[in-house]
Amino acid sequence: MPAPIHRLLLPATQKTLKNLIYSPLPAVSYLNFTYPSLYRRRFSTPPPSSQPPASHFLRPRTRTPLETQFETWVQKLKPGFTPSDVESALRAQPDADLALDIFRWTALQRGYKHTDTTYLTMIKLLISAKRYRHAETLVEEVIAGACPISVPLYNAVIRFCCGRKFLFNRAFDVYKKMLKSDDCKPTLETFAMLFNSLLRRFNRQTVCYVYLHSVRSLTKQMKAVGIIPDTFVLNMIIKAYSKCLDVDGAIRVYREMGLYGCEPNAYTYGYIFKGLCEKGRVLQGFGLFKEMREKGLVPKGSAYMILICSLAMEQRLDDAVDVVYDMLENSMAPDLLTYKTVIENDWSLWSKNKAVLVYMILICSLATEQRLDDAFDVVYDMLEHSMALYLLTYKTVLEELCGEGKSNDAFELLKDWKKRDLSMAKRITAF
Repeated sequence: MPAPIHRLLLPATQKTLKNLIYSPLPAVSYLNFTYPSLYRRRFSTPPPSSQPPASHFLRPRTRTPLETQFETWVQKLKPGFTPSDVESALRAQPDADLALDIFRWTALQRGYKHTDTTYLTMIKLLISAKRYRHAETLVEEVIAGACPISVPLYNAVIRFCCGRKFLFNRAFDVYKKMLKSDDCKPTLETFAMLFNSLLRRFNRQTVCYVYLHSVRSLTKQMKAVGIIPDTFVLNMIIKAYSKCLDVDGAIRVYREMGLYGCEPNAYTYGYIFKGLCEKGRVLQGFGLFKEMREKGLVPKGSAYMILICSLAMEQRLDDAVDVVYDMLENSMAPDLLTYKTVIENDWSLWSKNKAVLVYMILICSLATEQRLDDAFDVVYDMLEHSMALYLLTYKTVLEELCGEGKSNDAFELLKDWKKRDLSMAKRITAF
């Protein structure tokens, strides 16, 4: 190449190389948005195939049976479903957990809001399935005002709270809300549940006086609301007074029963004369017992035994024996404590019939305490002295033998007793 031409090309070549060397590379962002295919793919790798490789991450997840069942029930609820539709779906669902999922799902749907009936249905389902934690959550939502209130819903909440030891105070919070409301005043069922819950806490004498104040206050509020109590509620009030030995208060409520059109029953008399005996007013309690028996009412065994022990300690043995006879005639036997109380009195006051009575009390007590050998000795001792036993005495001993799996021994003993006591053979038909 001629020298002039070389001199002309050299500066241009040097300038071009300089521009190529010092020219900046394009920015990453520029490549990214301008040439996305180049930015995302390496030049050394082959182009991607038309079908992506199979991967377990792309496979659809298998639904659990619970999810499938949930979707089935949700599909049954047509668009625009009402609270009655939700209530029917909840009642038809045997699984409480799935019912709760349906309950929560429907609450999230646009244009729908749960009512008192749906909350009541859901709370009952959870309680029956023993899902107490979830039930407590719904109860708190009801108290906070998540749905319209109603008397059945509030009564169900109070019943649940009364049955839970740590929700005792919450039941009275709901009761106070009912007092303040205009449309949901407490009913007789409400007061019955609260009285019953209070009485379950009368387990110690010192605690009784604390809760007796609550019973009195609740009684006044019941009268102020205009609720007419029934015999069941009045008996609970009488029981509260009697347990605190406020027998005058119990008698006052007893005399008010006629004003409400209620008739006293066996529990009414039993609570009062038990309280009178424990208070030391035995004669008054015995008079109430006779009035009760004239009406054909029979007290419980515990009331019988308290009266027997009280009469025996007052040295009224004839009256105590009469009560024991009456107890035996009603197929009830005194326990060992009653026997000891009666037997430890002056033996000179006993006649032959009373001696038989004491023997029978002893036999029944020994048999109940599984001391069958001692009971047999007393029975044979009576038979040797030509003393006839009551049917209840034989029955108690034989039942204890059968309860221990000694049916053959019981049968042999029964045959032996029939030979010794001819009057028993006529009275016993079968054991």
